[in-house]
Amino acid sequence: MWQFFFSSWRCGFRNRSFLAILALAVALIGVAYLSAAFSPRQPLTVSLDVGLSGLRISLVLFAIMLVQDLVGRDIDQRSVVLTLSYPTNRSAYLIGRYLGVLALTAVAASILGMLLWIAVMMSGLHYEQQFPVELGAPFWLTVLGVWVDVAVVAAFTLWIATLSTVTMLPLALGAVFAIGGRALGAVFDYVSKGADGQVDIAARYGPLLDITRWLLPDLSRLDWRAWPMYGLVPDIQTTAMALSMAFAYAILMIGLAIHAFSQREFS
Repeated sequence: MWQFFFSSWRCGFRNRSFLAILALAVALIGVAYLSAAFSPRQPLTVSLDVGLSGLRISLVLFAIMLVQDLVGRDIDQRSVVLTLSYPTNRSAYLIGRYLGVLALTAVAASILGMLLWIAVMMSGLHYEQQFPVELGAPFWLTVLGVWVDVAVVAAFTLWIATLSTVTMLPLALGAVFAIGGRALGAVFDYVSKGADGQVDIAARYGPLLDITRWLLPDLSRLDWRAWPMYGLVPDIQTTAMALSMAFAYAILMIGLAIHAFSQREFS
């Protein structure tokens, strides 16, 4: 398992997508810095909000591209056949690759988190807003929440990569899953509260959302940006449930990926 982890680590740093996504992330953090100019009262809050959104977008793209390059492309090009010809377990191959993706995204999250921290600090050099943002532990725990979110997306993409016979399918479905998982909580809250009085919408889509909740994880529960932005500490029980949900779903996806990969024939 560990040989696949270290090979993933080396391949990830040599991969052009790493540099491309890093450049995109730096550009998004630059946008976050410039966005502070559009808020005369809360520039740091706006900069942090935009920056955290850019951070998640960049890490999601980075993770699904890594899974595609390290697993999907190996399968498409049949280079995985040579790898599996050695006395190694297929599950060790997948787990090693997945851990490599997690490690690389953790490095990217640390680098981008530091760049965002600097950008937010620079946004407030000439203005001290009434409600300051918290850039200590709350900020870094929020970055951790983004990384856990991305870990779940990477696990889902890994499962799709073991099933897919179409090159771009893991990238496409991984991106759809990331969007759907984050939007699920807001949509469910909107419908469950009556959809602003539109009873027909609540009655029509309520049962469908109840089913969807059991198929997709609510990744919005891992978004803790209200803590560093407004000082609203997340509820411990809700946070623990969100982390448990993420861990359980990632384990489920990895288990499904191992099952699909073990049943797949390579010629």
